[in-house]
Amino acid sequence: MVGSSAAGDDDLSWQLLPIRDDLAAALQDWRAWLRDERRLSVHTCRAYEGDIADFMGFMAGHHGGQLALTHLAAIDLGSFRSWLAARASDGATAATRARNLSALRSLFNWLDKTDRAFNPSIGQLQAPKRKQPLPRAVSRLDAKDILDRAEELAPEPWIAKRDRALLTLLYGAGLRIGEAVALNRSAMPSKPENAAIVVDGKGNKQRQVPLLPVVVEALARYRTLCPFPDTPDAPLFYGAKGKRLNADAARKVMRQVRQSLSLSDSVTPHALRHSFATHLLGADVDLRVIQDLLGHASLTSTQRYLDADIERLRAVYAKAHPRAKG
Repeated sequence: MVGSSAAGDDDLSWQLLPIRDDLAAALQDWRAWLRDERRLSVHTCRAYEGDIADFMGFMAGHHGGQLALTHLAAIDLGSFRSWLAARASDGATAATRARNLSALRSLFNWLDKTDRAFNPSIGQLQAPKRKQPLPRAVSRLDAKDILDRAEELAPEPWIAKRDRALLTLLYGAGLRIGEAVALNRSAMPSKPENAAIVVDGKGNKQRQVPLLPVVVEALARYRTLCPFPDTPDAPLFYGAKGKRLNADAARKVMRQVRQSLSLSDSVTPHALRHSFATHLLGADVDLRVIQDLLGHASLTSTQRYLDADIERLRAVYAKAHPRAKG
């Protein structure tokens, strides 16, 4: 939109920006402060300058003339958000927009500290949320090895069946670890045919999840050996001391298993849930069905699995296609 230059180019003035002399001088001083006081890298300085140049050009377009320091103090929250929205429309990622906001905060905080301009709206801006990367799905063979090794590593027979049942439930039904350990005995179906459980998910939203025969069988074997009460209000998964198994203890089991199998640190209980969704998607199960099974409030959350699968297919295609090999 407007030009900028690398930090350290002393002959750079902000001549290409539609700004008045007082603001140009302030920006020059801010640049020097970034370089000499903050000692930011040349790359970061250049990025910040480009961000501010774009912002000034955007605001000048809305203002309809040259900007002065007094104009910066009067910019409202909506205008800041409009610029960030425009950056998103131009294709800026959440990470880039987070840096855009860092540049704005740096400039406006410096203007405030040097008594040049104060804008209260800048403190109300929130950084865009970055998408958390999905864990890598485990292969079907690795999933089987995980279940077998969990049983082998357990210190007692009933704990061996518990650990296998728990991990089978995560992989075979796509539960979150917190959802699984919160289950009571009453959640278990009375008949193995067409078995399903009712899960209390995020936001206290309930969903019904069908259970595969292998899951029902693993749970039944565990319940047969479990030495603690089997009343309806009792926890489904007990810890070694007879209290409800907590999520951290379950994560510890998974950590021991993956270390024993020399698997990646990304192999966590949540990775089993992710693998459940990924393998269903690979079997051409409808995305909305997967959404219901996972308990996602929005299809957008489930869409991430499709995006990840497309990336996987693209990588496989690029590796296998003869043209990709030059």
